Amino acid sequence: MIGRKIKVLVVDDSAVVRRLLTDAIAKERDLEVIGAAPDPFVARDKILALKPDVLTLDIEMPRMDGLTFLTKLMQFHPLPVVVISSVGQATCDVALEAVRRGAVEVLAKPSGPYSVGELGQVLGDKIRAAFAARLRKPSSGAAAAAVPAAVPVTVGASPTAGLIAIGASTGGTQAIEELLVQMPEQCPPIVIAQHIPPVFSAAFANRLNSICRIEVKEGKDGDLVSPGRALVAPGNFHMTLRRTDGVLRVAVADGPRVHYQRPAVDVLFQSVASLRIRKTAGVLLTGMGCDGAQGLLELRRAGAFTIAQDEASCVVFGMPKAAIELGAAQKVLPLSKIVGGIFAAMTEKPAEAPAPVSVR
Repeated sequence: MIGRKIKVLVVDDSAVVRRLLTDAIAKERDLEVIGAAPDPFVARDKILALKPDVLTLDIEMPRMDGLTFLTKLMQFHPLPVVVISSVGQATCDVALEAVRRGAVEVLAKPSGPYSVGELGQVLGDKIRAAFAARLRKPSSGAAAAAVPAAVPVTVGASPTAGLIAIGASTGGTQAIEELLVQMPEQCPPIVIAQHIPPVFSAAFANRLNSICRIEVKEGKDGDLVSPGRALVAPGNFHMTLRRTDGVLRVAVADGPRVHYQRPAVDVLFQSVASLRIRKTAGVLLTGMGCDGAQGLLELRRAGAFTIAQDEASCVVFGMPKAAIELGAAQKVLPLSKIVGGIFAAMTEKPAEAPAPVSVR
């Protein structure tokens, strides 16, 4: 906690949106808008004069687009940035590119999936997460284009057996990308809950599918959970697993928010724990709050191998820290070692054997 309000500068070319965002932020006791700017040139001067803690940034603006401005900002005057974008497919792709270039969070514009009434809570949480974030070096084009070698699987092991469940929030889109690009073509089924707005989740899955060896897609109700495939929970929907006639499929439904989130990591993890699938691994990555901590504990109690990302490699250590404090994580690993840790555990005889159920 800090002894003052978090100072926010709102950058958007629409006067209506600037007013909506300003009013929403003003309702949060620990936040204050110290200024607003209609374009990056005005924003540049206000950043120097007002010294904001967090910037909210539109993507489509006159004189200089938000992506170009963000790139310059992160190079010369790094600040925590929450990108606020419309939900068209093209702008979602650009918004996710902004995260790769250093933005901390992404949010849909008002009148999109969030009503004006919901906006204050969602926006406030995004700003708090951005303020708490550890700013990372933006991905360069060359580094982003290079796909790392797949993690080797021990000879004689069954690389497709079991299930991997992953949960994340702030900083998670980049962390998940780093994990999935290491997965070999024949890897266990993967299910993912990432806090992300609608439409953005499809853009995120499509991006991963284009760079990974495995298939990655946004989960649809009834989708088959199968080896070599990762299913990402769609924004604004919970995703769970169900078994029908011995086959695993995902179920997608709205339902109440959990920890103010939909999709919620706890909802996914708890459904996986209830199925007691042989050789399950649960992974809780970077994020604000405590979503996923209780679910990871239930996975561990059900016999799964559980991992929390370590503090040094997290953008925000909140969710993994909550899990560690609960005793939910068997291993605390840096992001770069998590995939290796998963496969090492899956080739060993589990210390806490769950009921004998396999994914087929």
